[in-house]
Amino acid sequence: MSKQNTDTDVAFISALAELLNKNDLTELSVKREYGEDDSLEVRVVKQATVVTMAAAPAPVAYAPAPAAAPTAAAPAAAPANEDPAQHPGAVTSPMVGTVYLAAEPGASPFVAVGSQVSEGQTVLIIEAMKTMNHIPAPKAGTVKRILVEDGHPVEYGAPLMIIE
Repeated sequence: MSKQNTDTDVAFISALAELLNKNDLTELSVKREYGEDDSLEVRVVKQATVVTMAAAPAPVAYAPAPAAAPTAAAPAAAPANEDPAQHPGAVTSPMVGTVYLAAEPGASPFVAVGSQVSEGQTVLIIEAMKTMNHIPAPKAGTVKRILVEDGHPVEYGAPLMIIE
């Protein structure tokens, strides 16, 4: 590989890293073909700081609870440490994208905590590749928790809300 190709590759990888940050992506994989036996395969991965930050407070919240008052604080600490994705009423993201709780900016949200929903009712929208995907309620029930913020990125399989 020539010096010119190396400089071009470095610029290409830098551009991929910028694209990763600009579009709130966590991973990008590209194969660049130069010729018959000459190619470059690049995989750029960004660690999700949100996951790290979300996981850090859980042990801190759990540790003081038993020391303070085991009978009163232990039951309150259990739901805080519960994984929302494992909840039977969890609505999870079917794709990577940006979540919106209302149809347009300034509009009232599709649902709020305490709202009654019917099966198939739109509970939020996930924008992926400039396409607005309406996410339906998988079952009828009451919205107990909304686990995402309007306009924030979500990953595939991330819990969005709890419907019981």
